[in-house]
Amino acid sequence: MNATTGAVGLDRAAFRDLEGSFRGRLVRPGDPSYRQDRRVWNGSVDRFPALIAHCAGVADVVAVLRFVRRTGLELAVRSGGHSFPGHSVCDDGVVADLSPMKGIRVDPEARTVRVQAGVLLGEMDRETQRFGLAVPSGVVTHTGVAGLTLGGGIGWLMRKYGLTVDQLLSVDLVTADGGLVTAGATRNEELFWGLRGGGGNFGIATEFEFRLHPVGPVVLAGPVVWPMAESARVMHFYRDWIEQVPDGMTTAVIHRRLLPSPDLPRELHGRPVVMVVCCWAGEVDEGERVVRPLRDFGPPLLDLCAPRPFVEHQAMLDPSFPHGHWYYFRSCNVHRLGDRVIDITAAHAPRSASPLTSFPVFHLGGAVARVGAEETAFDGRDAGHTFSLNATCATERGFAQERQWARTFWTALEPFETGVYVNFLMDEGEDRVREAYGTRKYLRLRALKEHYDPGNLFHLNQNVVPGRH
Repeated sequence: MNATTGAVGLDRAAFRDLEGSFRGRLVRPGDPSYRQDRRVWNGSVDRFPALIAHCAGVADVVAVLRFVRRTGLELAVRSGGHSFPGHSVCDDGVVADLSPMKGIRVDPEARTVRVQAGVLLGEMDRETQRFGLAVPSGVVTHTGVAGLTLGGGIGWLMRKYGLTVDQLLSVDLVTADGGLVTAGATRNEELFWGLRGGGGNFGIATEFEFRLHPVGPVVLAGPVVWPMAESARVMHFYRDWIEQVPDGMTTAVIHRRLLPSPDLPRELHGRPVVMVVCCWAGEVDEGERVVRPLRDFGPPLLDLCAPRPFVEHQAMLDPSFPHGHWYYFRSCNVHRLGDRVIDITAAHAPRSASPLTSFPVFHLGGAVARVGAEETAFDGRDAGHTFSLNATCATERGFAQERQWARTFWTALEPFETGVYVNFLMDEGEDRVREAYGTRKYLRLRALKEHYDPGNLFHLNQNVVPGRH
């Protein structure tokens, strides 16, 4: 492979056959859009595929799989391209890019929505909110629905309605042999279990059907902010406050430096802060009563928790996670914010050097914990919180130092870890993947993998390795 051009020889006969049956767009090294098309969200990932296949529909997905099997090239699957470790692009292989598959069909009477695999969270929200409905999903609107869902889906509605996988009614999946199957509560039930948290291990998901819930269009949401120096005091208060809040309130504690914004006084730009971000998905007046103790604690540096459109709140974190920044993550679940966990957090937060680094600590529980532990492949429903330590730089400059900050912070938290959310993993090895599911669920997922993908064609993911590998 030529690392400058990405040039690699393709089987000409196989490529001609693919061209003849492909309705979408095929991009190779040297094509005008190749440089941009190979990029993914995480700017630290810089890979050169031999072919990028922008799939227009299921037939194109099947054609790409046939081509990959014929040529033996490695396969990466991309929808939103938000894979933290960059699994949605590869060197020398083929990227099956599902981003052109943008179909969304809302049934407001049945309160369901069908979504193709190229849809982003913000695109889904825009359609469903026209009817005052929503699928509980993630916290950055340019994330792909597919990847988020297959790993679990934590977000601002989870304590009231559950994870994204808890809304899933069916999944259409193209398997390694090119077959198309539908999995749901009464069809291919074991596969449906595995798809609700097991990631892209079993095939290429092309369409999802979700249950919808009444949300908004206005929610009480936003951050209440204090100086970062008060981190320990704020987190101790927060720990006691969340024990009393109803399930309609989902929150996250975020440490960061304030990004410049027209809404902020200039003297606050870059100020290190700790904030509690709230989302109350119910009557605003009731939410005001719930959030009142938080407003009264302090006093806060800023109080930006206010009635706002749900779609506006969903996009609140978008400026913190733009395409092209260099990202590195470490993550863990903890049972509760014990004194030692709070001390570690307060000590490590100000040691980050980058003005772009932030890390949320999401409060779980509520509806997430009311789903039976064995009902889905997603694990960790008994966790109290999940840390996502996001080391972020605009470019490579300073990235090694920031990455080490995240590793050191995570090491300090490791004695309190109770598991890890699979969507927050980097390339950390099979043991960490097993830890994300627990041994019993991992072995059950391995049996599914043996059935649907014994050759491990779909291995660029948080891989469940078939027994023969």
